[in-house]
Amino acid sequence: MASGFSRRNLLKGMATTALVPALLPAVSSAQSGKKPWWLGDGMPQESPGTPKIACAISLSEGVSEEAIRSVVQIGVYHVLGGGPELPWTASRLRPAVDKLKAGGVTLGNLMIGGFPNTICGKPGRDEEIEKVRQSIQAAGQVGIPVVEYNFYAHRAMEGYYEETGRGSAGLTGVDYDRMKELPPLPEEGAHTLEEMWANLTYFLKAVIPVAEKANVRLALHPNDPPFPTSRGSQQIMATLAGWKHLIEIVDSPSNGITFDCGVTQEMGEDPVEVCRYFGSRDRINHMHYRNPHVMKPYVKYNEGFIDEGDVNMFSVMRELVRLKYSRELYPEHPRALDYDRARGPIKGYPGGGGYAGDLYDIAYAKAMLQAALVLERVE
Repeated sequence: MASGFSRRNLLKGMATTALVPALLPAVSSAQSGKKPWWLGDGMPQESPGTPKIACAISLSEGVSEEAIRSVVQIGVYHVLGGGPELPWTASRLRPAVDKLKAGGVTLGNLMIGGFPNTICGKPGRDEEIEKVRQSIQAAGQVGIPVVEYNFYAHRAMEGYYEETGRGSAGLTGVDYDRMKELPPLPEEGAHTLEEMWANLTYFLKAVIPVAEKANVRLALHPNDPPFPTSRGSQQIMATLAGWKHLIEIVDSPSNGITFDCGVTQEMGEDPVEVCRYFGSRDRINHMHYRNPHVMKPYVKYNEGFIDEGDVNMFSVMRELVRLKYSRELYPEHPRALDYDRARGPIKGYPGGGGYAGDLYDIAYAKAMLQAALVLERVE
């Protein structure tokens, strides 16, 4: 995911409106542990000890009742989004957090960006880091448990292109050959692994103690695509060895990863084994749930439908349940369907979709979670 923040949103931002005090009282009761009247006993549901299926929501223009209903109607009670400009303050974050909570929805993850000097080791990084520290404190003050971030000198977006899948649906193709000869951008420069690791270490040692005191977990998103270099800069989070090294720099639950089973497969690794490695150490602070088809690890693959890639999505979900992973799980990168195309324009990745594509992925993820919970009970 790109910093800034350019995460493709499930829902478009709506103008801020006054929330009716009695909005969705049954959903609110569900968040407090009381069972809503409409839930039967046939299938297990999310609980404090299970993964929380989440979707993205725009926070830039405030959160409307309609946006909240559009989330809750598809059975999602946890959301994530992109944060404001640095530094964050509690007074700026609280209105969205409180409004979502009043509608029975929890803001469980906020993406932070806007510190390029820190990433590249340039003058001005100490000022940026101080703003990040203040932002983490603000997140803790309003009860946002996870702050997600990226740490790459250049996002390898030039490797993406659109492909056509089943029924002419849009898929996202990824090919390193499309960008591997591109030169560094003047404003970014080229950076070695050693430089990037040194810059990240400097950052982590400055912010993790603050995150611990604020009861906030940081989640570093892997380099995606996991190409060896991106416009001349090497990528620290593009290998499993890099992921493991990250959590060794500062040994703390506040220093964790966004475990992406899709990127894991893109690197040619076993998603279940990697899930077990980080989950057993309590270092999965956020989760992305998608399913690519890989032609050549690291450099050529496509992002297709969640039900037809190379990842055994049920095995991944079962492992998360076994590990008692209880933070957010985000089914991301929906496919382009005619329903969304007709209501376009669709923004985001080439071949990416909109609300209908997200709904398909969320329903699939909910089915995987319920099946895994059923088997956990039986065993």
